Amino acid sequence: MAIRKAVKGTAAVASGGLVAFYGLTQLTEYRKRQARLSRVEAVEQVNMAFQDELPSRQAQLTALRATQEFDVLVVGGGATGSGCALDAVTRDLKTALVERDDFSSGTSSRSTKLIHGGVRYLQKAIVKLDYEQYMMVKEALHERSNLLNIAPHLTALLPIMLPIYKWWQLPYYWAGIKIYDLVAGAQCLKSSYILTKTKALELFPMLKRDKLVGAIVYYDGQHNDARMNLAIALTAARYGAAIANYTEVVHLLKRVDPQMGKERVCGARCRDVITGQEFDVRAKCVINATGPFTDALRKMDDQKNPNICQPSAGVHIVIPGYYSPDNMGLLDPATSDGRVIFFLPWEKMTIAGTTDTPTEITPHPIPMEEDINFILTEVRNYLSPDVEVRRGDVLAAWSGIRPLVTNPNSKDTQSICRNHIVHISDSGLVTIAGGKWTTYRSMAEDTLDAAVKAHNLSAGPSKTVGLMLEGAKDWTPTMYIRLVQDYGLEVEVAQHLASSYGGRAYEVAKMAHVTGKRWPIVGKRLVSEFPYIESEVQYAIKEYACTAIDVIARRTRLGFLNVQAAEEALPRIVDIMGKQLTWSEQRKREELSAAKQFLYYEMGYKARSEQLTDTSEITLTPAEVGRYMKRFHKFDKENKGFITTVDVQRVLESINVYIDADTLHEILNEVDLNKNGQVEFNEFLQLMSAVKKGQVSANRLAILMKTAEQSLDQTEPLEQREPVDQRKPVSVDRSGGGV
Repeated sequence: MAIRKAVKGTAAVASGGLVAFYGLTQLTEYRKRQARLSRVEAVEQVNMAFQDELPSRQAQLTALRATQEFDVLVVGGGATGSGCALDAVTRDLKTALVERDDFSSGTSSRSTKLIHGGVRYLQKAIVKLDYEQYMMVKEALHERSNLLNIAPHLTALLPIMLPIYKWWQLPYYWAGIKIYDLVAGAQCLKSSYILTKTKALELFPMLKRDKLVGAIVYYDGQHNDARMNLAIALTAARYGAAIANYTEVVHLLKRVDPQMGKERVCGARCRDVITGQEFDVRAKCVINATGPFTDALRKMDDQKNPNICQPSAGVHIVIPGYYSPDNMGLLDPATSDGRVIFFLPWEKMTIAGTTDTPTEITPHPIPMEEDINFILTEVRNYLSPDVEVRRGDVLAAWSGIRPLVTNPNSKDTQSICRNHIVHISDSGLVTIAGGKWTTYRSMAEDTLDAAVKAHNLSAGPSKTVGLMLEGAKDWTPTMYIRLVQDYGLEVEVAQHLASSYGGRAYEVAKMAHVTGKRWPIVGKRLVSEFPYIESEVQYAIKEYACTAIDVIARRTRLGFLNVQAAEEALPRIVDIMGKQLTWSEQRKREELSAAKQFLYYEMGYKARSEQLTDTSEITLTPAEVGRYMKRFHKFDKENKGFITTVDVQRVLESINVYIDADTLHEILNEVDLNKNGQVEFNEFLQLMSAVKKGQVSANRLAILMKTAEQSLDQTEPLEQREPVDQRKPVSVDRSGGGV
């Protein structure tokens, strides 16, 4: 108690002046925001017809072609672009949106999954007395509250722990976190608090206890980013916006304004990526909301436009859920090189990630091995030595590009704008760039305000504060119980459907086929360890999914959670989509190949395979090599120097274990480095060496061969048996070999 009082006293002194300094600057705006929130009943203000049945993608393309002129054409289907479309259509503007890939296919699906104000930005604002950063945090905290309200099924509160290992840090960080609460004001989710060392270890038992002083816990929000992005886009479509994914802009359309005597942007020439057909979409105003690709569209407008995007990569990895408590995140504000590391539970797994590494702009960012190892190293620094953090436990990894920008309106064009900027070119192209996921709505509001003014559009103020998103209307925290009772779904599946689709989960459940089992009655899983079911693939097509990648990456999140499980589910996903979309056999093969390439490069499978290369260093003792040689020769009876699926199948059948040929081929292919259809002894040694070093975990072939050897040894004379290894391997939950 004495310590707590001392800490509070120190913090009060440290923070009192700052609170007073910033308090007056925010009071007027705060009251204005609060008054606006209290009076807004967004749905009642929107006078648009709400479509209960989503138009098909083909119907949307027809609307894009047939409409003589839209008020607004948004280019880009990420969070910001979709937010602009929703803001525009609810202002009663005739709205169109085109996206060259899929909704949320870029940065918006590759975030840290947090809805937050930005504790580290507030720290910089205080230390440097930076008013711009302070206002950015304040705006984000307001938007955090709004987002948690308008999509309760996709969001949740998340307590985040800051472990403290030096006494002087306790009052310092406590003061900063309390200011974070104060800036949030009435929209503070829950009050932050201090934990003793004992209580911190009780809540986060994996934490390193050596030199731990205590911890501070504060609250932010968490969401399913890709589905949130999709919910925004689908809500815009239901209010009448014509939206189409896989529709790219070929070039901008321009006409000469007779009054001004100069060219003005009046639409875009678009191409349906799937069919190759081109058509014009005309609009009074074109909004550039293309994130990292902002400069590409700006140069379509004028080749002389300088680049304003400063791309920064954020790499994240997914490891098994047992690395963190179910409902407690961790923030390391001071890593070895100054970057911030988040360590968060998500979808029953654990996300660890860093941000802000300079990168090149690419539509297909690849997580690099050095970034993955950096994250693992930092994770080891604050987890207990009892927890072995293994490279092989990485289930998926991805990289997202954060589009930091320089402000073209500023005289100092070299300075990076930390907030978002809205720029209107001489030809009338409206560009929205920068910002962060949490503030997508306010970014859209600012963009439309500027567009309405610049293009003299007939529209009122924004109506999106409090506007419920797709699935939110009929959702309740207990609706999953009705899904279980009314449809006979597994509890885990019902909870997943409720949290992913909200009130629309009933439509997914109605599509589910009868399993033929006593329980569950309906809902066949795509893979056994994840709650995704086959009817979600059918429903994904209604949500404008056009490829298998759309399903594994954005309609479900399987590719982001476990690449090997995603690869296992792909054939069934392609089969279901093929029937629904009448794909040819050639198209099915192409879809399967493209999805595997996506998993290999963009979701970290490549980084995993590089743990087993021809140049891998084999670090086995002579005794271990001898033991593994004996194991290998139990399968290689003819001493060929390699084993095939036939060899493995023969041994398994001798111990009454039966695995189909396709699965055996997949198991061997994981280890077959030169892809010649067989596993050589050297490849097997490299596998066992990688397992020993923790680079690969729970490899199926390694476990299969060890289990078979033990069964075979039971039938041999006692004196010929292999000595039993008393060490029990550490189980890896759903790692499937790691990536």
